[in-house]
Amino acid sequence: MKGWIQVQQLFKSYGNGAKQVEVLKGIDLTFSQGERAAIVGASGVGKTTLLHILGTLDRPTSGKVLYEGRDIFALNEMELSSFRNREVGFVFQFHHLLPEFNALENTMLPCLIRGIPKKEATLQARTILTAVGLKDRLLHKPGELSGGEQQRVAVARALVLEPRILLADEPTGNLDTATGESVFDLLQELNKVKGVTLIVVTHNMALAGRLPRQIQLTDGKTAG
Repeated sequence: MKGWIQVQQLFKSYGNGAKQVEVLKGIDLTFSQGERAAIVGASGVGKTTLLHILGTLDRPTSGKVLYEGRDIFALNEMELSSFRNREVGFVFQFHHLLPEFNALENTMLPCLIRGIPKKEATLQARTILTAVGLKDRLLHKPGELSGGEQQRVAVARALVLEPRILLADEPTGNLDTATGESVFDLLQELNKVKGVTLIVVTHNMALAGRLPRQIQLTDGKTAG
């Protein structure tokens, strides 16, 4: 099995003994660089768990995740944190923006955490906010933005460090239909323009159907 990202016999369990729950049961997947894919399935089947493992927010019980042939879970915690900060962007159902910071400041945060000088961080944040259609909303705080605008800030924050993979967990789940479609269009456009690999967890089959690949997760195993 060859691919930019390779998932090999991935298992994930929680708890111990009689209380152990096996969530993922031998997942094998491969993703190409620049691919667009949706992970779909009923609630509680492990979609978010799989996404978190792909993004190294969680570790598998057993199995491997290879990026360009490198087993990322063989890295130590410092190396893993560096990999995550450099290569992966995350967008969640809830935007998790800091309410006391404006759109520009929220988007700059990953740059400042990495140690990028403030002037450069400001330029990078301004550029990506403009790309997601918010150049006139830079100084607005989250409470002054619509739900769709808040999620666009979250997308900008996820992309400000130019990761090669964007993982989105129900990114439209907290939005009305029209706004959700707008955010989804944005993700697809960023994939096209920037070449970022896009993997989306969604329960919305209409949106999932707009991606070239759908991975069905059922009883801890995948199809697609």
